[in-house]
Amino acid sequence: MSNGDSDDGSEDADVDPADPAPFESRLDEAADAVEAAETEAALDDADELVDEIEADLEDVTFAVEIEDEDAENEEKAENPRDKFEDRISSLRDDIEDQRGPYVEEVADALESAESTIKSSEWAKEGVPEVVAAVESYVDTATVVLSGSYGEMGETPEAAAETLVAVREDITDSGFHPDTDESEIQELLETAEELESDLEDATLFGDLKVREQLRREGFYDVLESENRKDFPPEWTAVKLYEKRGEVEPILSAFDKLDSDFMQENILDALEHIAPEEAYEEVQGLAQRRNTQAVRILGRIGDERACSTLHNFLGGGDVKLEKTTLRALGMIGNEESTPEVVERLGADSPEVRSAAARSLGLIGDTRAIDPLADVLSADSADEVRASAAWALNQIGTERALAEAAAYADDRSYIVQTEAEKAASS
Repeated sequence: MSNGDSDDGSEDADVDPADPAPFESRLDEAADAVEAAETEAALDDADELVDEIEADLEDVTFAVEIEDEDAENEEKAENPRDKFEDRISSLRDDIEDQRGPYVEEVADALESAESTIKSSEWAKEGVPEVVAAVESYVDTATVVLSGSYGEMGETPEAAAETLVAVREDITDSGFHPDTDESEIQELLETAEELESDLEDATLFGDLKVREQLRREGFYDVLESENRKDFPPEWTAVKLYEKRGEVEPILSAFDKLDSDFMQENILDALEHIAPEEAYEEVQGLAQRRNTQAVRILGRIGDERACSTLHNFLGGGDVKLEKTTLRALGMIGNEESTPEVVERLGADSPEVRSAAARSLGLIGDTRAIDPLADVLSADSADEVRASAAWALNQIGTERALAEAAAYADDRSYIVQTEAEKAASS
């Protein structure tokens, strides 16, 4: 019993099944062409043959023989199409395997090596390893390209620059895979060896943390009398904080992951609030660390505002109060609409913090919203914060809005109103 093989696998009695023999023969011819191909042009021709066979295969239907006439699943029967598609896929793989090597492959490998050299932090031992690996490649390229690259220098940066020059010469060499296969292959194999040597070179990160810090001179700040204090890293951080030296503190922050050291390093950063710490603290603040948010406020970098806006209205009162304070300290007027919206928060603590934040920002657009809070909020501490904020803004209109409450029932509101009246 036989069934027609249609595109959707269903029976198609209106189409005469094709003879698979011609396809067998054509695929045999394509296989012979691939095997005999010795040039890129010949491989292109073989690839075109395979394309033609594949296109013709899409337009035919084969008879599907089912050995067991009681079988319910026709897909279990052998379909010539499946075998032909497998052979086509195999031929395409063979064509790709026989192509090249190409100059572009060499250039890509060298570009990857350059990136590794430039972006990696090499240990002291790793520097000569990197230089030696590049020198070895340059020696090969010098012979193959009949070029000259002079003295390379003894730093990874100099090695990377030399590789750039070599890569450009290889790209411009005009080497063709048909006529210069051995040259390209030698350049490619040695480029792969270079990448392997770079992987084996000693990275700074391969060293233990204390050894890394020691090599950076982190412990040089310690004196004989405090060198034995435990942990010595915390003693060193305190000394660097006193000196106002940020880089060693940030290095310790990056390398020391104990909770104790992280917390104490953050304390040091909060005390000195250095601009250099922005990136590290920003990353921690994005994980909703309230101390990091406080530090961002003290640093005062306006780039932090977009991150801080995300913490408003999330339901975490402590985080939101800290965030509002930080936004006030940064003082970016672009934050005014975001903060004004929190004057309507359910928590009086948040409303109060929002009012004070607006006072610190000092944007006159906040005068009317603050005046509304002073007039209508149910919590006297929130109203007092609004009056304080109007005092901080300090324009004639802001002071007049606050001064109008000099006889207020609430002493804390009255106090702020009297300050406004006397200003």
